[in-house]
Amino acid sequence: MANPGEPHSSNLPRTALVTGVGRRRGIAAATARGLAEDGFALALSWSDEYDRRVHDEPSDIDLLTEELRAGGTTVTQVPGDLSDPAVPARVVTSAAEELGPIGVLVMSHCESVDSSILDTTVESFDRHFAVNARATWLLLKAFAEQVPVGPDTPGGAAIALTSDHTAHNLPYGASKGALDRIVLAGTHELADRGIRTNVINPGPIDTGWMSDEIRAAGAAQTPAGRLGGPDTVADLVRFLVSDRGAWIRGQLLLSNGGFATPAV
Repeated sequence: MANPGEPHSSNLPRTALVTGVGRRRGIAAATARGLAEDGFALALSWSDEYDRRVHDEPSDIDLLTEELRAGGTTVTQVPGDLSDPAVPARVVTSAAEELGPIGVLVMSHCESVDSSILDTTVESFDRHFAVNARATWLLLKAFAEQVPVGPDTPGGAAIALTSDHTAHNLPYGASKGALDRIVLAGTHELADRGIRTNVINPGPIDTGWMSDEIRAAGAAQTPAGRLGGPDTVADLVRFLVSDRGAWIRGQLLLSNGGFATPAV
């Protein structure tokens, strides 16, 4: 019989909820594909309003869903605007009703609109914190509540994506800093449920937003002279939720190819 401090990864329900899966070229979509390869049933959450407002194009979640189902993966869609405090719990509940207990939560959603100290609006600041910090807390809370307490708990794994880009991206970076603290606290506060939590900082990943100039500048700041892609993030997520990654918990992991790391 395991105790709450031991890894529970072999008992994790093979179901995963991934947020922020609005675009097939994104990190969340790559993560969904990777988890599908590992045999997870998937609940996919996204906000079409965000994709239209920020990326100026509708979500292509239906195409991703068709792709995954064609490969034999069970997929359910759980859309929602996470700036609404009622939505995060509803997303988790809907996913669990469709798939059964959720074993893995990957939080790849975000609000990201560039602005600085002098021109950030209160409305934008509040929305960033609502989506990036508050919704992350509420998702993690709802996820934990559906995992039983005790020595025989199947446990769970929760991962969030963060960033340290704050200059001229003030509300995004500040709210991501709050996200870090919330998620990392979960490893200690939720130990009696066997839940382990980690945060990944992937550095700059080109998901279609980079110009040639930005891409070249970012690549020049890595020792390998290139940037990572969505799959490099997905690979780490897959490891962390696996049996082999079960002892890594409560960590903020830099998986950025040494981006902006000075030579020593």
